[in-house]
Amino acid sequence: MTTAVPQVTNRQALRELLSIVRPIRGRLLAAAVLGALATACGVGLLALSAWLIARAAQQPPVLTLMVAVVGVRTFGISRGLLRYLERLISHDAALRVLAELRSRMVDRLAAIAPAGLPVWRRGELLARTVGDVDEVQDLLLRVILPLSGAALVATGSVAGLAIIQPAAALALALCLVVCCLLVPGLQARRMAAAEEEDLTLRAERTAELFQTFDGISDWAALGALDDRLDRLRALEVRTSRSTRLRARSVALVSGTGVLALGFGVLLALLLGIPGVTSGEIGPVWLAVLALTPLALAEMVTGVGAAAAALPRSLAAARRVVTVLHTPDPAGPEPVDPEPLPSRAPVIRLSGVSARWPGAAADTITGVDLELRPGKRIVLLGESGSGKSTLLAVLLGFLRPTAGSMTVDGVPVERIDRQEWTSLFGWTGDPAQILATTVGENLRFARPGCTDAELTAVLDRVGLGAWLAERGLDCPLGEHGVAVSGGEQQRIALARALLADRPVLLADEPVAHVDPVIADRLVTDLMAGGAERCTVLVTHRRQDAGLGDEVLEMSAGRVVRQTVAEVRV
Repeated sequence: MTTAVPQVTNRQALRELLSIVRPIRGRLLAAAVLGALATACGVGLLALSAWLIARAAQQPPVLTLMVAVVGVRTFGISRGLLRYLERLISHDAALRVLAELRSRMVDRLAAIAPAGLPVWRRGELLARTVGDVDEVQDLLLRVILPLSGAALVATGSVAGLAIIQPAAALALALCLVVCCLLVPGLQARRMAAAEEEDLTLRAERTAELFQTFDGISDWAALGALDDRLDRLRALEVRTSRSTRLRARSVALVSGTGVLALGFGVLLALLLGIPGVTSGEIGPVWLAVLALTPLALAEMVTGVGAAAAALPRSLAAARRVVTVLHTPDPAGPEPVDPEPLPSRAPVIRLSGVSARWPGAAADTITGVDLELRPGKRIVLLGESGSGKSTLLAVLLGFLRPTAGSMTVDGVPVERIDRQEWTSLFGWTGDPAQILATTVGENLRFARPGCTDAELTAVLDRVGLGAWLAERGLDCPLGEHGVAVSGGEQQRIALARALLADRPVLLADEPVAHVDPVIADRLVTDLMAGGAERCTVLVTHRRQDAGLGDEVLEMSAGRVVRQTVAEVRV
């Protein structure tokens, strides 16, 4: 497993988006038709107004103009009403797509976490989940719908002029090909790389902001804050330059489109005037021929905006779909998963090797281990020896690259992933504290527990006196900033004990706790009980005497394994 980031093409991105759009394709079709009708009403309004003004100049009987007068009113009212309905339906459809897409993103990130997340920086994931998903919305609202509506209106306008004068219709068609196909297409192709770079810059800026704010006290203390701010300023300058390039692109396409329509008006006059003098068409229809291209200005401007938005939306869609297609480091879900054989399982690892995504070599190699109810295992080793990787394999975050792992004799690959993870309680360093109250942090492990149960488990981890002062409704702040590191670890340990899972994995649970309190906590933790298996990862050599089995790791291998005598 050398990489966890796939390469996604535009075709794959569009195919993924279409799979999301398919259930609401009726809404999008209705929105496209309504948008086309609204634009057609605008064209009809100007063309009919031109005919009405020119015909009225001939001073005919008033009654001969009434149908045209009613038609102008109808087009004017219908245009606003149809546009409102189109926006209502299209935005409803786009929001549904965004909700489904963002839900899939979160589900995928949850599936590949935590082993699959380090391939991206923290701000990068936020940019993809929020900013890029929002950009995908433009693919529907500013690209697909406007272009589909423009195709219908352009075809109808050319067909309408062909009835009056085929030569003028041909001239209009040529102008529309230039301003709606040729120029926007060339500009979209030229801007594709720039839009990809702009999205990457924005994601990098978000990541830098997160890194700066997360460590702002450290940067300031080390005198490196100015350097971080300079990097942010440089990214902002590059992003602003990219934004100006986009604005110039949109202006160029829109200006070229309006210029082409002006040329279309000139061609209509050059072709229409001889037709009037020869009697081929009536003089009233000359006004219709001249003003119809101008009526298409709104449509052409929309096409230019769509061409400018297309490369950016496709780039955002590729970045989003890249996350959706990222392989799970724990391997694929079983096709026909089996339930857990029991809630008091025996888990065996035989010759297990594993590596993290992106690593060129295995982090752990040839590990043999047995977990059974009541067993107490102490895992010793220096930092980087593979202890945390072994726990990640047990938790199902990493799939072994070699060896086997079974639960009651059943290969773990055949067990439902959620049922497998439900076997394990977990506490690690650093402690993960939610930005809410003490009580809510604990109820995250067991939502239905009572205040008395919360008080008892906090007292068990040595926070009874602290709780008496603070109370269960005490807010802990972002990342537990309102409490010390040792108190954070004990709250996390209390949460793991409250979960009461068959296997408890404790990774340095007392690293920041006072030694006297830490000795008592570890002794209590390893007492466990006859039904729970406890795996303790520690640097404290004195903890080795608390285990039934002691494994010492070095360079990803178990270099020494000791089985203690059975305690009476």
